[in-house]
Formats: sequence, C-alpha cells, structure tokens
Amino acid sequence: MSAGPVVRCEGVTHVYPDTDGTEVVALDAVDLEVAPGQAVALVGPSGSGKSTLLTVLAGLVRPTAGRVSVAGTDLGGLTERALLGVRARSLGIVLQTPGRNLLPYASARRNVTFAQRSAGGTRAERGREVDGLLEAVGLLPWAGTAARHLSGGQQQRLALAVALAGDPPLLLADEPTSQLDRATGEVVLELMVRAREERGTALVVVTHDREVSRRLDVEHTIHDGRLTSGPDRG
Repeated sequence: MSAGPVVRCEGVTHVYPDTDGTEVVALDAVDLEVAPGQAVALVGPSGSGKSTLLTVLAGLVRPTAGRVSVAGTDLGGLTERALLGVRARSLGIVLQTPGRNLLPYASARRNVTFAQRSAGGTRAERGREVDGLLEAVGLLPWAGTAARHLSGGQQQRLALAVALAGDPPLLLADEPTSQLDRATGEVVLELMVRAREERGTALVVVTHDREVSRRLDVEHTIHDGRLTSGPDRG
C-alpha cells in the first residue's frame, strides 16, 4: 500500500447531460484526501453528488476534469482492464442495492471465494479466511446457500464480506444500512468499523444515517456538487 493518502482527489468535476439536454454539474472542483485507515462519512441531500463521487473513486465513472488517485495509483488514462485490476487489488465496494454486489446463483461461500481471487496465501489459508469472513457476518450456516435465496439483510452482510475478501486498503459503501432494520444495520456498521480497526481499512461511506456518521472520523458534506469538510473526530 502507498504510504501517502489512500484517496486523493484534486479539482474533480463531473458534468453530464440531463434528459432535456441541459448540463448537470454533479461534482464541482472537489478536493479530498483520505488517509490510510481513516473513516470518512459523505453526507448531503439526495442528488447532491455523494454517490457520483463514490463511483468516481471506484473508477466506475470517469470525471470530466480533475485527478483521482487510489492507493497510490492515478486512475486517469487507465484502460478499463487496468481499472478492473485496481478494483480487484485496492477496493471493496458495497452498493446500495446488495444484489448488485453478488453473483446471484453462486453460494455465499463461492461469492466470497471469487472475490478473494487476488489474495495471497495457500488454498487452505484462503479457505479459512473465507469461513472467517462468513462467520464474522453471521452467514457461516448459510455458506452453501445461493445469494439470491438470502434475505435482503443477509445479502447486505454477504456483500460486505465480499468487499473485504481481498483485504483492500479502501472500502467504499453507498448507504450500506438504508434498506436494513436498525439491528441489522448496526451489525453492518460494526463490521465496517471492525475492518477499519483490525485491518487498517480506510472507509468512505455515503450515508443519511446520523448514527453511521457519528461512528466515523470525519464528516464531509456535499451540496450541489461542492464538498465542505468538517472537523476530524479521530
């Protein structure tokens, strides 16, 4: 992992055409740094640019202008194949709809094993790691169950296990608790915080949940595509 920031955005701007052809500025000259192991909340009203920023950090959307680097790799100019490599090595991603993170017909264990493909170690060591992740998210009894047969809360917990399987330096999560009941949401939040504490994983979490935001180090507010940084609580 790079000794510098795990995320660095410099002047990141993203403009896209609306349905009527007018230009929408989703991100407006955003500057952001996230240190290794830091936990960051992105808050703001719906449509403010939070999720757009997350997809830019994941290399899923290329910004109109500005520079983005993740784990020491400048994403600008990378081919789609190279971006896939960055996501496999350096990123865990938990999207708002958990099914989008998963292979629906594969078992819970197979989902985590597939996501772990870039990890080192022996086959036996990787197998123990998979079972450890499934146990951590409370899904070891359902290891052989296809992802599509799990409940929404179980799918979200499996998505988190999948995101952490490659031991990435950065976890990106878009409203990870929004579709969960309070108890399940607390489990997911605790797992993310534990990954930060035990693995040194940096977190960037888009959330409307004040409890989630309070558990993280710093809160950045996005409004009309512009980012304002709050005090670091770490």
